[in-house]
Amino acid sequence: MKRIVLVVFIVAGCSTLYAQTAKPAAKKPVTAPVLKNVKDSASYAIGLSVANFYKQQGITSVNSAVVAKAIDDVLSGKKPVLDDAAANSCMNSYMMRAQEQKSKVAIDAGKAFLAKNKTRAGVKTTGSGLQYEVITEGTGARPTAQDSVTCHYRGTFIDGKGFDNSYDRGQPITFSLNNVIRGWTEGLQLMTVGSKYKFYVPYTIGYGPNDYNGIPGGSTLVFEVELLDVKKGQ
Repeated sequence: MKRIVLVVFIVAGCSTLYAQTAKPAAKKPVTAPVLKNVKDSASYAIGLSVANFYKQQGITSVNSAVVAKAIDDVLSGKKPVLDDAAANSCMNSYMMRAQEQKSKVAIDAGKAFLAKNKTRAGVKTTGSGLQYEVITEGTGARPTAQDSVTCHYRGTFIDGKGFDNSYDRGQPITFSLNNVIRGWTEGLQLMTVGSKYKFYVPYTIGYGPNDYNGIPGGSTLVFEVELLDVKKGQ
């Protein structure tokens, strides 16, 4: 794990309230950090780079005192409180929560949709939260996670707006089941060749809380999938 120095010094002015007048004294303007040498400038530039990166990931608040403590521990050769594995785990969890908060509107809409959808006749729900209904039941081979499949599909958001469609391209898609979103890996293994199912995929087994190729983070997705062929062990 790379340790990157994040140091931003802010010197704030103070105001004084005089007893002789009810009018508060004007606050002094906030001054910029003093960059006395190349080291100061480089340190500030590193701070800008790191802060901008994590802000783009949805993190807008950190404890700068704890950040500085970690920096001091590393540069002074002290044993860090967290090892690399624990630090990576903490960062991943924190960034995930930040992204989920950023995508809260889409996540909440998806949860409400799925809660209502699962009460419809014919809709089944698995342990992962995947919902599906059978449109046509085939009689061919059933794939495993180690197989490749060929299928036609139509993908929409919960409002019915489409985002991907193999039928429009006039060509089915072939892919390995262990190389797609978890909702597809699980869902296709329920099908046999010749089947046509409809899947309702929550974001937790879809594309997650992050935006992905035009799909907003936290989106629950609907797929109509037609399984055409299975190639074993490919």
